[in-house]
Amino acid sequence: ACVCCLGVFTSTAHAATARETLERSVTAILDCIKDPAYANAATRPAQREKIAGLVRQIFDFQEFAVRTAGPRWQTFTPDQQKRFTDAFADLLLTTYISKVDGYNGEKVEYTGEVGNKEQTRMEVRTVVTLGDGKKVPVSYRMMLKNGAWRCYDVLIENLSLVMNYRTQFQDILAKDAPDELITRVQAKAKEAAANAK
Repeated sequence: ACVCCLGVFTSTAHAATARETLERSVTAILDCIKDPAYANAATRPAQREKIAGLVRQIFDFQEFAVRTAGPRWQTFTPDQQKRFTDAFADLLLTTYISKVDGYNGEKVEYTGEVGNKEQTRMEVRTVVTLGDGKKVPVSYRMMLKNGAWRCYDVLIENLSLVMNYRTQFQDILAKDAPDELITRVQAKAKEAAANAK
């Protein structure tokens, strides 16, 4: 399911809808992957950096970090909060890049969006058709922040990325201090980076 996380969003100068933002971003990501420079080992790192830049521009990594740490976030010192956010961002970025590397012509269909009453949070729904024909529902939870749509969770086959990580992190925090969690996330990010080379 290499493109299940392909819905990376880019901010736009005008007030684009969440769905418009998502569609433009998917196109930008696919353009980077389809560029001959991505297939060339010598120029692939620059293309990866381009993709990482798009991800950092729109993914709200602090929001991801706060939600995955759960109630224990308030017990983190400011330094621990920053180190955890940075480590978790590295892990998500590297995992995303590894998924992109496996792209094989999968198709993304936009099936709708549902928002709250204030229209400040939206869930953009898509279906990803894999190479074998399997259809995978993927939804992107986005919030309007400083005039731009930012992603704070991804649901793959109705399973929340945030909740998946929160379950893992809460198990660690139930036994160990925040520094232990940070160390483990940093190690996981380094491992993912090594495997992505």
